[in-house]
Amino acid sequence: MIRRLSLRWRVAAAFGIGLALVMTILAVATWNLTTGYMLEQREQSVTRQAEVNVRLVTTALAEHADDLDELLTGLATGPDSSVLLSRPAGWLTSGRQVDPRVVPGGLLDEARRGISARQRFSADGIPVLGVATPVGPDSVYVELYPLLELDRTFRYLSTLLIAGTVVAALFGVGLGAWSARRALRPLTSLTEAASRVARGDLAARLPAQSDPDLAPLATSFNTTAGQLEQRVRRDARFASDVSHELRSPLTTMVNVSEVLERRQGAMPPTAQRALRLLRSELRRFQRMVVDLLEISRADQDDAAEAVEVVDLGELVRNVVESRPVAAVRIETDPSTPLVSADRRRMDRVVANLLDNADRYGGGAVAITVRPDGDHARIEVDDAGSGVPPALRERIFERFARGLHAARRDQETGSGLGLAIVADHVQRHSGRVWVEDRPGGGARFVVELPEATS
Repeated sequence: MIRRLSLRWRVAAAFGIGLALVMTILAVATWNLTTGYMLEQREQSVTRQAEVNVRLVTTALAEHADDLDELLTGLATGPDSSVLLSRPAGWLTSGRQVDPRVVPGGLLDEARRGISARQRFSADGIPVLGVATPVGPDSVYVELYPLLELDRTFRYLSTLLIAGTVVAALFGVGLGAWSARRALRPLTSLTEAASRVARGDLAARLPAQSDPDLAPLATSFNTTAGQLEQRVRRDARFASDVSHELRSPLTTMVNVSEVLERRQGAMPPTAQRALRLLRSELRRFQRMVVDLLEISRADQDDAAEAVEVVDLGELVRNVVESRPVAAVRIETDPSTPLVSADRRRMDRVVANLLDNADRYGGGAVAITVRPDGDHARIEVDDAGSGVPPALRERIFERFARGLHAARRDQETGSGLGLAIVADHVQRHSGRVWVEDRPGGGARFVVELPEATS
C-alpha cells in the first residue's frame, strides 16, 4: 500500500512542481531566443565574409590561377578555420587541414547546382559552420568557420538554465513547506484542542483568532466544546444526584434484607429462594451505585489530580495484598519505567480488573508488570474462557455485561467496572484492551506512558 503524502508536503510539492514548470518554460524560451539570435548573427557574419572571399577567389580563377594556394592561405581567418576549393583536377585546402570527405554531400550538391548553401556539422570533432558557394562552372568554394566559442557559450547557457530551474524547484518546495506550515498552524491548534477534548479535558479551547477566515472556526469549535462540557456536567450531576438519592432507600432495603436473612430459617423454601435472589440484586445494586458515584465524580472533577511518580509493581502488590481473596501470582520486571499517575485512580483500575477476573473469568491467575519500550504495562490473566473478538471493545462501554447479560444464575454486575478502568486509563493518556492469554483465558492489558522528568 502506497503511503499518501501529508497535506503539508503535497502543498510543498505543488509549489515546487509549479515553479519548476514556470522556470522550464522560461528556460526553453530563453534558450530558443538566445541561441537562435546568436546563430543568426554568426551566420550573417560568416555569409558576408564568405561573399567577400568568393569574389576574391573568382577574380583569382579568372586572372591569377597560379596564385590560388597563396590566396587560399590568406583567406583562412584563424587556426581552426579551413578553406577548400573543389576543382576538376581535385581539392585545394588551406588553414586547418581536414579531409574534404567530411563536407556533407548535400552541401556540395547545392553549390554545384549554382546555389550558395550553409550547414552546421562537425569536422574532426570541432563544430563548424560550412559555407559552400559556386565559383565558376566547375569549381566550388567551401569555407569552414569554427563554432567553438559559440558552442562553449551554449553549454554555459544550458548549464545556467538547468541549474536555475533546479534551484527554483527547490526554492518552491521550501516556500511551499513554509507556507503550508503557517497556513496549517491553526489546524494544528485545532487538532491539539480536539485531542484534549477526546482525552476528557472538556475545558480545552482554541485561542481567539484575529484572522477573519479563522475566527469563525475558533468560535464554532469553542461553542461546540462549551456545549459539550455543559451537557457532560449536567449528565454527571444527574448521575451523582440519582446515586445519592438511591443510597438512603438502598441502605434501608439492605438492612431489611439482612434482618430477613437472619430469620430465613422460619421461611418456606420459595421465600428463601426469593430472599437469596433479592440479596443478590441488592449487592449488584450497591455496586452500581458506588460505580455511578465514581464515574460522576470523575466526570465532574476538573481540578488538578494528585499526580505523582508511581511504581506500578509496588502498586499492584499493595492492591493484591489488601484483597481478601486467593493469592495471585505477581511478576514484575525491575526495568519497568515509572509512570506519572493518580495513585487512587490506578488502585481502582487494578482492583476493578481483579474483580472482573473473579466475577467473569474464573479468578485472576497472574498479574505481570513489565516494560514495553517507553511504556509500562500491567497484564491481568484470568482462568476463564476468554472474550470473543466481537465483544473486546464493547465490554469497556458503560452498562455492557458481555456474555452474561442475560443470565440470572450468577451476579452479572452493573457493567460499569471496566468502563471505569477505561476512563481512568484514558485520563492518564494510556490504553486498555483485552486479548487471548497463551494457554487459554483472557488477558487484560493496561499500557501507560513513561513518566517525564
